[in-house]
Amino acid sequence: MFAATRNAMDSDKRVLIGMSGGIDSSAACMILQEQGYEVIGLTMRMWDLPRHFPNEGQTIPQFAIEAKELAEKIGIEHHILDVRDDFKRTVIKSFTDEYLKGNTPNPCVLCNKQFKWHYLLQEANRLNCQWVATGHYARISRKNNRFILNRGADPKKDQSYFLWRLGQQELARTIFPLGDITKEEIKQYVEKKGFHEKVEKKESMEVCFIPGDYRDFLREQLPDLDREVTGGYFIDAAGRKLGQHKGFPFYTIGQRKGLEIALGKPMFVTRINPIKNTIRLGERSELLTRNMVITDVIETIPGILNTSEPVDVQIRYRSAAIPATLRKGETPNEWIVCFQSDASAVTPGQSAVIYQNDCIIGGGIIADQRLLKKYAL
Repeated sequence: MFAATRNAMDSDKRVLIGMSGGIDSSAACMILQEQGYEVIGLTMRMWDLPRHFPNEGQTIPQFAIEAKELAEKIGIEHHILDVRDDFKRTVIKSFTDEYLKGNTPNPCVLCNKQFKWHYLLQEANRLNCQWVATGHYARISRKNNRFILNRGADPKKDQSYFLWRLGQQELARTIFPLGDITKEEIKQYVEKKGFHEKVEKKESMEVCFIPGDYRDFLREQLPDLDREVTGGYFIDAAGRKLGQHKGFPFYTIGQRKGLEIALGKPMFVTRINPIKNTIRLGERSELLTRNMVITDVIETIPGILNTSEPVDVQIRYRSAAIPATLRKGETPNEWIVCFQSDASAVTPGQSAVIYQNDCIIGGGIIADQRLLKKYAL
């Protein structure tokens, strides 16, 4: 039904695919099969939640059971890999550490590079697979003998934002079977294949290891957190105290709801200071900026971040990229982004992904806006 994903680089068509049990990875498995690949499924058991075990006495998470059942129905080999300890040491530890720094992390970005692809490639080598694959909506191209990550064809489902840290080692061996396909086409395809339950199943849009409010998760992971961060103040732009807050890790830039303070007009979190344990509040206009600093910068192609050429910078997953230009900072790993229109709620800890013509040419982590002072911006 769908065109071949990679002109197969046809010498070896054995591929290991990450399977979650959901519609996207299931469709990716079947598409690869139709394209002539020998498909092997891998489900990673990263973090157990109560909803993963709906039946009494169940010892394997429901999503792993569903992935295994799909593999059996379409006749492919399937493995379950228990990586819970490593996931807690890497992804969960980073998640909680970032909140303690006053940042709002994006755990999916870290997980994809340092965790999912790490284990996919490790297991692919063990199982003698040339390729790895996932059900992400993204595409890969080549330029100047390097692999480039591109947006997926479906603008509503494009997931390249979460994958920007993947390097040449990962991209050279990765296949994205869904990159050229829309979500609606996938639903129709899976329905025709007879897997109606996959189409009807509600998809989770939340962080995979958080069952509800992230604040409750932080308290669970850090039992002394409330005691350690209590007693801070809301302040205004002039530093005047407006009232007490519940602790700086429980707030994020741009937040309006849940502040539990009445000031006679809508107020938003505009700045978080973890050292002073203060939360600055301001009106919506105070969230707007034309500049920001990014750190931990990665250039997809060395030297391509030409500061004279316009780019598009996406600062959160569900927002449109904003036209901008770039300036090098004081260190090679620090860049200044100059937006051509106002950006709202620039949030430290989130990813800033840099595009040109739907190709990712680089990215970085948004830094605290206070860094702008040293550049007189």
